[in-house]
Amino acid sequence: MLHTVNKSPYQSDALTTCFGLAQPGSAVLLFEDGIYAAMNNTKFSGAVVVAQQCCTIYVLEPDLQARGFDSDCIMNAIQTIDYDGFVSLVEANPVVQAW
Repeated sequence: MLHTVNKSPYQSDALTTCFGLAQPGSAVLLFEDGIYAAMNNTKFSGAVVVAQQCCTIYVLEPDLQARGFDSDCIMNAIQTIDYDGFVSLVEANPVVQAW
């Protein structure tokens, strides 16, 4: 299953809920304001590290750039993808849960 999180973890519990319900092997895509969960050294970093033990976490690079960030600002194990990568994730995961 692909989980998509587009809300800032500073303004919504969507990320926490997503991580709590994601099953091993799931993919999680952080996009729009959800990209803030991918940043290095935040109060959410610990939850992201724990989630990475069962899920692959992606961040949409155009949304990073739109907010003035680049891949150097995100946690190491998070993979950056472009729009083609987003389409590939949707194709590879027939079930998508938006948070």
